Amino acid sequence: MRKNHYIMRFQKGWKIFIKNPLGKTGLFILFVFLIMAFASFFVPHIGPMYDPMTGTDPNIKVSTYPSLSHWLGTDNVGRDLFAQLLEGAKVAFIVGLSSAFISIVIGTAIGMISGYAGGIIDILLMRIADIIMVMPSLVILLILASIFGQFNIWIIVFIIAILRWPAVSRIIRSQTLSLKHRPFIEASRVAGASNIRIIFRHIMPNVLPLAFLYMTFRVTSAILVEAALSFLGFGDPSQVSWGMMLQWVWKTGHMFQAPYWLIPPGVCISLLTLAFYMLGRAMDEVLDPRLRKEGQA
Repeated sequence: MRKNHYIMRFQKGWKIFIKNPLGKTGLFILFVFLIMAFASFFVPHIGPMYDPMTGTDPNIKVSTYPSLSHWLGTDNVGRDLFAQLLEGAKVAFIVGLSSAFISIVIGTAIGMISGYAGGIIDILLMRIADIIMVMPSLVILLILASIFGQFNIWIIVFIIAILRWPAVSRIIRSQTLSLKHRPFIEASRVAGASNIRIIFRHIMPNVLPLAFLYMTFRVTSAILVEAALSFLGFGDPSQVSWGMMLQWVWKTGHMFQAPYWLIPPGVCISLLTLAFYMLGRAMDEVLDPRLRKEGQA
C-alpha cells in the first residue's frame, strides 16, 4: 500500500514537472549532453588520432580550423577538439553527479540525525556545518592544490562534496524538525518503532524529494568549481575537461586567435549548468504548490 502511495506521488509530480517549460528544456539539453558523454567512449576507437589526450593528426602540427576530418578543428599539437569536447562532457557528469550525490547523502544523513536527535548532538553538528559553510570552496581547493600539487579527479570530487554538504543539512534539519512532531510520527513512536526505523521508514521518504532538488543545484556548482580549478591549472592533468581545454587555449596564446577552440567548451559549461538549474526550478514547482498557483495566475 505504501509503495503504491509513493508511485502515485511520483506520477503526479512527473506530470507537473513535464508540463513546465523549464523542465522540458532542461531535460532536452541534458539529453544532448548525455549523448555526448556516451559518444566519448566510442570516438577514440575510430582512430588513434581521435584519442582526446594522446591522439594527434600526423599531418597537423598547429591549431587548425574545422574540417571534415576534424569537426571543431585541432589544438596546437593536432589533437581533435571535438573528441576533447565529448570527453569533457563525460568528466563534467562524473564530477557534477558524483560530488553532488556524495554531498547530498552526507547532508541528508546529518540533517535527519541533527533534527531528530536535538540537544547537544544537534548543536554540535550544526556548529560544524556552520564552520564548513563559511569556507569558500574554490579558495580552499586552490590552497590545497598549491600545497599538494594537481589533484586526481576523484580527489576533486571528494573535496567538493565535503565542502558542499552543510547547506543541504540545514534544509533537511528544518524539514525533519517539522516532521518529527507530526501525528504519524507520534503514532509510530507509540507503536514501539525504534528511532532508526522512524528516521529511515517515515522521515527519509518525506525529505528525499527536497534532497534531490538541492542535488541539481549542487551539480551546477560542482561543474563550475571543477572548470575554474582546471582553467587555473590545478585540475587533473590526466583528464580532458572543458576547464582544461580553456586552460590550454589560454596557455598557448590562442585565446583570441582560435574561437573554434575557445567558444565550444565555454558554451558547453554554460548550457550544462543551465540545464541542471532549469531542472531544479521545475522540481521546485513540483514540491511547492504555491509556485504552481503563481504560475497559473
